[in-house]
Amino acid sequence: MGPQRIRMGLFGAALLAGFVLLLLVFRPRIGPLGRAFPALQARALEAQAAPHPGAAAGGGPAEGRSLLADDLNSAGTDVHSDLRLINEIFIAYRGAVRSGNPVGENAEITAALLGRNRLGFAFIPAGNPAVNARGELCDRWGTPYFFHQLSGEKMEIRSAGPDRKLWTADDQVLTP
Repeated sequence: MGPQRIRMGLFGAALLAGFVLLLLVFRPRIGPLGRAFPALQARALEAQAAPHPGAAAGGGPAEGRSLLADDLNSAGTDVHSDLRLINEIFIAYRGAVRSGNPVGENAEITAALLGRNRLGFAFIPAGNPAVNARGELCDRWGTPYFFHQLSGEKMEIRSAGPDRKLWTADDQVLTP
């Protein structure tokens, strides 16, 4: 074999190795609740095993229905659980849509979580009692949350608290 053929063979091998490396680095994740979100996957599977209010006639969740927001503002939890749950919804959104958090005011962000996103998937199902008539996601006292985009991956979530007034001492805030 001549030196030119050896160089061509080495070039082809390097090209193949580079392609394999790209496939390994950029391989798709296993769905929005896959390996990247094991806690959410476990929660979804647990919720599927037990009947819940939105269950379909067969006993399982309605097809395409997200289970993440089922406990939002429920009597068995507190505002801190609600804030963590909303943060989990943002994590699932970023993983599924493969971009940053939804942007805009509360109603625009809520619309994206209700399914007005490029996947058409509702991370918060239509008719969820935490969404008011203006399409805003509200805390357990009926006050719209204040969302502050810290970065494409971080969203500060603020509840006005029991006094229903933002920027007072009883506000509850989650800053991831």
